[in-house]
Amino acid sequence: MDAIQLHELHYKMEDIHVLKGITGSIKEGEITTFVGPSGAGKTTLLKMFNGLLTPTSGEINLHGKELSHYGPKELRKLVGIALQSAPMVDGNVFDNLSLPLQLQNGSLTEEEAKNFLNLVGLKEDKLYQNVKDLSGGQRQKVSIARTLVNRPKVLLLDEITSSLDQVSQKEINDLIQKVSKTYGTTIIWITHDLNQALTVGTYTWFLMNGELLEASKSHDFKESPNDKVQAFFRGDLD
Repeated sequence: MDAIQLHELHYKMEDIHVLKGITGSIKEGEITTFVGPSGAGKTTLLKMFNGLLTPTSGEINLHGKELSHYGPKELRKLVGIALQSAPMVDGNVFDNLSLPLQLQNGSLTEEEAKNFLNLVGLKEDKLYQNVKDLSGGQRQKVSIARTLVNRPKVLLLDEITSSLDQVSQKEINDLIQKVSKTYGTTIIWITHDLNQALTVGTYTWFLMNGELLEASKSHDFKESPNDKVQAFFRGDLD
């Protein structure tokens, strides 16, 4: 079953044609990784999935419903996003975890917050620690936990491990796979690490110059007959 369907998606920014007629589908409950050289349009496409950007033309359907038919609050709850920078509000970890529900006039209990920390592999004694004192890997885990507070059906990840060391990267890889299995969350992950993309992803999309050139199961990706995909494997594309 498809969580997201794209049909002839275009995006133009002034005289730049950023996305050029992308058509494809994202499988529900699976991890789909996006790879490709810089300027391929990966982040632009990701931002369209939760309404941060609106396509110039074409259609995006989320769970069978056109994306524009969702209200902003409903869409932000259904589709969460975590970024490379893991932005935090000033204060402690609990303040950050509470934020999504506060924005909806709700509240998060201390017990619920501890459960989210356990889910992402952080100790409960971190709950009242100032976020400025967290390591990069810890901040990213808090960012993911905060996104999960809304129980999103779709989780968007943009280069979330690119600035982390190898140990932290593996912890985040394991965490995302755990989230996918535990909640059946549909996950779309942009990564510059091809090995990560093919190891963590069930499906992999290759974008270049605003076009979708390959969409296949991750374990079949290396066998793509596309010359551009093979050039990317060799490191001939930046």
